[in-house]
Amino acid sequence: MSEAAIDAREGITTESRSFGRQARDRFRRHRLAMFALVVLALLTLSFIVGPWLSPYAFSDQDFSALNQGPSLAHPFGTDPIGRDLMVRTFIGGRYSLRIALLIALLTTAIGTVIGAVSGYFGGVVGAVVDQLINLFLVVPALIILIVLAARYGSGPNAIAVVIALLSWPLIARIVRGSFLQFREQEFVLAARAAGASTLRIMFRHILPNVFGPIVVNATLLIGIAIILESTLGFLGLGVRPPVPTLGNLIAEAKGALQTKPSAALIPGGFIVAITLCANFIGDGLRDALDPTARRS
Repeated sequence: MSEAAIDAREGITTESRSFGRQARDRFRRHRLAMFALVVLALLTLSFIVGPWLSPYAFSDQDFSALNQGPSLAHPFGTDPIGRDLMVRTFIGGRYSLRIALLIALLTTAIGTVIGAVSGYFGGVVGAVVDQLINLFLVVPALIILIVLAARYGSGPNAIAVVIALLSWPLIARIVRGSFLQFREQEFVLAARAAGASTLRIMFRHILPNVFGPIVVNATLLIGIAIILESTLGFLGLGVRPPVPTLGNLIAEAKGALQTKPSAALIPGGFIVAITLCANFIGDGLRDALDPTARRS
């Protein structure tokens, strides 16, 4: 029996269903987003479980199989000093995905707070923050990112913080625009008249109405973040070996593209897959959380 029929039998009309349930149902009907969610879950599971299923550690060397292509013993091949590339790719994916998630969380938190303060208070505060956002949007972020990464460290957490400090303006601009729109709405004026504190109005009354765009952009940031991290790794300025990431695995393999392209194509394929999955999930969330979407 269809969900609509079940709802009708139980007396639940489309109008009486909560927005959360409607959003969930719309997301479940977005086939590409659901497929991407399953693929991303499988990739994450492989990054976590894969190294445990291999007899090799990421730093173990097999001197009988130096710089070999894919084989039964080493499905992804080995690097020039005999390390198993399958284990290193899975662990590299684990680190890259961890960095991307941390970047998305930090960027969203910073951008949300700054955008909320700017949009709610307006005036001088809003003007100053708006100019700060414009400044960050026009500066050559990649160049600054390279300089900061070279100066302040190469650990996963340090890289995530550096990228987040340069990536927040987009979220801040979205949140600022939404707060400007909602701060004079009747429900905000009523809360203010009832004596609600500024923080309560901002984060209890207005922020839930901005939750949809924030979640969507946070999801899309995962794809952007993993590309930025991989770019730094490829340039030798990200997480430094021997700790593997997808970016520095490609950098290590760039000298053997003609003789052993799989060493670069496999981690590159994982980067593309994660980025596409994040983008498709973001598209699904955007459609699902759109309050103007047609109710079914």
